[in-house]
Amino acid sequence: MERLSITLTGDMAKRIKDVIASGRYASASEVIRDALREWEIAQARREQELLALRKDIAEGLADIEAGRAGEFDPKDIIRKGEELLAAQNSRSG
Repeated sequence: MERLSITLTGDMAKRIKDVIASGRYASASEVIRDALREWEIAQARREQELLALRKDIAEGLADIEAGRAGEFDPKDIIRKGEELLAAQNSRSG
């Protein structure tokens, strides 16, 4: 293992000390390793979301170029969104 020295804000250092004191972690190294693992997972998720968004944009642009896109009506989009939200709320409530 490689040893690194890092600088944290007072608040960050306190949070690390507090979580160690709670017994959840045995050391600051464990906290940092766990945080890095979570960060890597979040980065991978963001990358996948970005790739999916780029794919959707490319498909949308291709639809526009091919004449498969209709008129843009923001009021209609808002109305449909409100209907979907109301339907979801009625199912969960």
